[in-house]
Amino acid sequence: MRILDHDAVRRAYPMERAIPLMADAMRGYSSGRVTQPLRTILRPASDPALLGTMPCHVAGEDGGPSGFGVKAMVLKPDNPARGLELHLGVVLVFDPDTGSPLALMNASAVTAVRTAAVSAVATRELARKDAGDLAILGSGVQARSHLEAMALVRPVRRLRIWSRTPEHAAAFRDWAATRVDAPVEVAESVSAAVRDADLICTTTATREPLVDAAQLAPGAHVNAVGASFVDCRELTSRAVARARVFVDSRESALFESGDLRVPREEGLIGPDHIRAELGEVLLGTAGGRTAPDEITLYKSLGLAAQDIVSGFDIARAAAELGLGIHADIG
Repeated sequence: MRILDHDAVRRAYPMERAIPLMADAMRGYSSGRVTQPLRTILRPASDPALLGTMPCHVAGEDGGPSGFGVKAMVLKPDNPARGLELHLGVVLVFDPDTGSPLALMNASAVTAVRTAAVSAVATRELARKDAGDLAILGSGVQARSHLEAMALVRPVRRLRIWSRTPEHAAAFRDWAATRVDAPVEVAESVSAAVRDADLICTTTATREPLVDAAQLAPGAHVNAVGASFVDCRELTSRAVARARVFVDSRESALFESGDLRVPREEGLIGPDHIRAELGEVLLGTAGGRTAPDEITLYKSLGLAAQDIVSGFDIARAAAELGLGIHADIG
């Protein structure tokens, strides 16, 4: 079994490679070539942390990856104060022929790349062609990976950053200024960050919504990434109701998204407010944006298929590059 740390994963899995691969993964999910249950979340009463497990089987085509895998992540609320990532875990993929463990890898690195890569696919398909006034809410790992991904699918002409922690926002600004050839500003408020932006990425750990309908400019596209549990929200109910909504998985969105559950319970939207899965748009079985002034929203929850397709590709690339260490587990 090949064991890959964070740096090995990032070397094996550049964003440029991840974006087309994640488009394939989303097409595979929506065409029925993926078998996966809803993720299992274990929340013990005696511990503020949680464990999430996500098993999956992907059936590749045209030589694509095919086989079993599983992602296991622990969320520790106190980790950022320790200088550690909020989510820590592993992705494990199994040899398609023998079923033996093939590769075990740092899940945080996989998640950072694959999540932003899927947002890039959504942006490419749903955002206006001239979108490039970018607002990013949050200043952590996903904020940085989303800037990297957005710059690959749209020319960034301005970047505004908002974070609850000013020193984190300043550090992100300084880093971002080395990555894009555009003005980079720290906004004092969410409203100031998203005002007139036509491309917005929300990558926060908030439980209470930050973005309201009135703050969204006509024609904006939103990648809502941070609220990945049913008790978390980044968008108000009216913001969701105002947008044309696309998801990675209808099943996941209906059961696991607080951003969609609350407005549904309030009667502002129904199940049909979800226009399509992203994979359906890619397959051509559903339409995307219908008008220049339409607000589109891609609600990302993350799928095991994204991790496992990534895991197989990382294992292949790592073998070619000679990355990682080997462990014989019998």
